[in-house]
Amino acid sequence: MSTARRGRLLVFLGAAPGVGKTYAMLEEAHRLLGQGRDVVSAVVLDHGRSATAALTAGIEAVPARVVQHGGIVLEEVDLDAVIGRRPQVALVDELAHTNAPGSSNEKRWQDIDVLLDSGIDVLSTVNIQHIASLNDVVERITGIPQRETIPDQVLRHADRIELVDLAPQALRDRLSAGQVYPSTRIDAALSNYFRLGNLTALRELALLWLADEVDSALQRYRTEHGIDTAWEARERVVVALTGGPEGETLLRRGARIAARSGSGELMAVHVSSEDGLAASDPRALAAQRVLVEQLGGTYHQVVGEDIPATLIGFARAAHATQLVVGVSRRSRLLALLTGPGTSSRVVRASGDIDVHMVTHSAAGKRSSLIPRGRGALSAKRRLLGFVLALLGGPLLTLLLTATRTGDSLTAEALGYQLLVIVVALVGGAWPAAFAAVLSGLTLDYLFAEPFFTFTIARPTHLIALLIYLVNALLVSVVVDRAARLTRIARRSASESEVLATIAGGVLRGEDAVESLLERTREAFRMASVRLIADGRFMEEHGDPEATGERTRVRVAERFELELIGRALDASDRRILDVVATQLAVALEQRSLAETAERLQPLEEVDRVRTALLAAVGHDLRRPLAVATAAVTSLRSTGTKLGPEDRAELLDGAERSLENLARIITDLLDVSRVQAGALAVSIESVDVADFLPGVLDDLGAGPADVLLHVPDALPPARADPVLLQRVLVNLLSNARRYSPAGSPPELSLSTFGRSLEVRVVDHGPGIDEEHRSRMFEPFQHESDVSDSDGIGLGLALSRGFAEGMGATLEGEETPGGGLTMVLALPIDTTVRDVEAAGAGA
Repeated sequence: MSTARRGRLLVFLGAAPGVGKTYAMLEEAHRLLGQGRDVVSAVVLDHGRSATAALTAGIEAVPARVVQHGGIVLEEVDLDAVIGRRPQVALVDELAHTNAPGSSNEKRWQDIDVLLDSGIDVLSTVNIQHIASLNDVVERITGIPQRETIPDQVLRHADRIELVDLAPQALRDRLSAGQVYPSTRIDAALSNYFRLGNLTALRELALLWLADEVDSALQRYRTEHGIDTAWEARERVVVALTGGPEGETLLRRGARIAARSGSGELMAVHVSSEDGLAASDPRALAAQRVLVEQLGGTYHQVVGEDIPATLIGFARAAHATQLVVGVSRRSRLLALLTGPGTSSRVVRASGDIDVHMVTHSAAGKRSSLIPRGRGALSAKRRLLGFVLALLGGPLLTLLLTATRTGDSLTAEALGYQLLVIVVALVGGAWPAAFAAVLSGLTLDYLFAEPFFTFTIARPTHLIALLIYLVNALLVSVVVDRAARLTRIARRSASESEVLATIAGGVLRGEDAVESLLERTREAFRMASVRLIADGRFMEEHGDPEATGERTRVRVAERFELELIGRALDASDRRILDVVATQLAVALEQRSLAETAERLQPLEEVDRVRTALLAAVGHDLRRPLAVATAAVTSLRSTGTKLGPEDRAELLDGAERSLENLARIITDLLDVSRVQAGALAVSIESVDVADFLPGVLDDLGAGPADVLLHVPDALPPARADPVLLQRVLVNLLSNARRYSPAGSPPELSLSTFGRSLEVRVVDHGPGIDEEHRSRMFEPFQHESDVSDSDGIGLGLALSRGFAEGMGATLEGEETPGGGLTMVLALPIDTTVRDVEAAGAGA
């Protein structure tokens, strides 16, 4: 049963350990006790500080849950004990604490959320270094990483935050006096974490964070009260991601900028180049996308050739006020040779948008002018280009030597340039550069005066030779870039086709996991693809005996995908990462579906149980109340009853008790049907012979039910007792809803190998959309309503019919009403015996 009121959370925030957060929490607890509030201690850690321990006196402690982990005794919040105690206020120290393995929640703040949902107010404590958005800043200040963090929103959703402030020197004095740590740890603490500069910076962080929270609270107040005058538009911070390692630093800085504005909006954007040549790490981008969402922001990806212009355009479209970019990773030499980088161009084009250029560990470390990685052309084509240069050069030299004149250097240079272009078209940049150098030396040695030396006498020849070399190199670069773009386009088309093929099976309604595995095997031309869960084989598609290169990729926390066959290159692995992401989603959906399937029977049981309780509370109480009232009146000595009154009361009590007995019998029967414990005795029966007994049970005469019984009907296979119960139930329902002057009808006929019993009424009938539910227990829908029972009649009838091997269905009566069709199997053994007798 849920509580209408959610508990309130008060958090005592400190800049560092030892400022007195727990002490302040205990003082608040004593103040509440003085006001008559019911306060208990769930987990309070005094850390050996005598003053803090003294304040715990007088506060009832709910015993903590003791956990043994790694030889260490840990004390965790006993949620069941605290909720069972039902205090008004609970003290739970260390909000960012990580619970011991095996606990119901991973983090203590999740335990606190459970207590708040139970209507219990909670007092807790936390230090500034445990806030997620400040975690990296605290590490840079103190040099000590903090493993335990809480999302900013957890703290911001607290009803009250109180800063426990202490001057840095006062905290160092407390530490020196042994009021924070034991004497063995004092010197190390003073010279490391508790240095004066560290404490001053941490104190400033705490004050700034709390100031931001005050701004947020003020804005919430203005919103709630409709105060919008003299209010600035909120900050929108856009963080530019390149897919490099600096992304996490930029995101955390952007989150802090957005937070300081009170309710700033954080957006991260990655600009992809239209030609796909900009290098980015898909894994890094995926991790940064997760971090953006954890920090409460949104992730966006846009495409543009001019990255600075695209970035500025996105920022303006999003009405951004702040833009966070990283300092260029290019070295100063590279920046000098190639001009201003993306960051500098963004600053120039930003206009009224404030730009924050954030330095990082990767700044200035990329110095190569030539992009790394293998060429755009295949190794075979590059080798062919070198061969063409080595063979074509001497052949062209022989041709030019044979036709040489005294003033033909220009024509000879153009001939060699043609050779370089052909080599570039075949083999790309490096073979073309090789051909250009060889042909340039040949030109100088054989065709430029003085001949047979590498000396150039005429300046015009030197200029022509240099122009020739530059042209040859430029052509080779253009050809190489064109080949790279062609290869990328083909690769992108191939990747899109692969992904479309893999996703197509899922969209066509196939099992998502099986389809992904099979399509992956086909797309990557693998001999076998296996799904491994917790190190154990789970599913396989392909040859179980397959051998070859094995490639494994992590799919989710518990699963791995193993491909057996050929080795995969880097581009294949990029597609495989996308497939792994889709497979992780499919596995999660399968797990949710299996969980829902397991819960469905429980849901059905719960529905039946709820209906049963409602029936017991209403339909059983009614006949019981009538019988009790009649018996009470008969036993009353203060009222004199005549013979007619006594007879009427006895009749009423008798009818009520009969109804009560029938309802209880139906409940027991339906429980046996659902449990599969129905006792059935099948024999050959003549259905027409049962009809008088059925009418007697109903108290009906020939005029109350119209019978249509043809002659010479074959016997049926049925249980006599169950058959009579079914017919009584069906006719009872039909009589109840038949209008005056139009009694129900019962007809017998054969259809194929079945004997059909049709019970027809001309009442209001039942909608087709509700017809499938009328055989469920505890239904009261039109014809299946049972004013004298609890809606079990048709459910029992179908259960009895199926137990006898028969079927029971509902149809619409022509002209209005409902027709119930009971199809019993014909007893063929009797026909066979009669046929054998006739033959004899």
